[in-house]
Amino acid sequence: MTGTGAQAQTRSLLNVQDPRIEFIRQCTAHMAGRWTHPRAVCGCLHDHAAAAVPDSDLREALLRGMRESGVPTIQSEWVPPAKQSQISATFTLIAKPALQCMFDPAD
Repeated sequence: MTGTGAQAQTRSLLNVQDPRIEFIRQCTAHMAGRWTHPRAVCGCLHDHAAAAVPDSDLREALLRGMRESGVPTIQSEWVPPAKQSQISATFTLIAKPALQCMFDPAD
């Protein structure tokens, strides 16, 4: 019985995925035809561009846009109305890291 319980626990741990890995998996599918290293670009966007956004609502909207399109994007309906005016400033904040990720990814 003890072995069976340990095996079940191990299987459940394997089924729990790292959110970053899931993000990269979803993002890569949209980028495959556009960049030479789509996984590297997706990982960089997640770790550097999105990480630069201090507001959690704007960051989550940005991550959603990257997951769904493969590029940094935010739909205004994804952000609370009080923060929608900050979308443009958010793109200014991530412009440099996003461009570095997309056009000069580390191998």
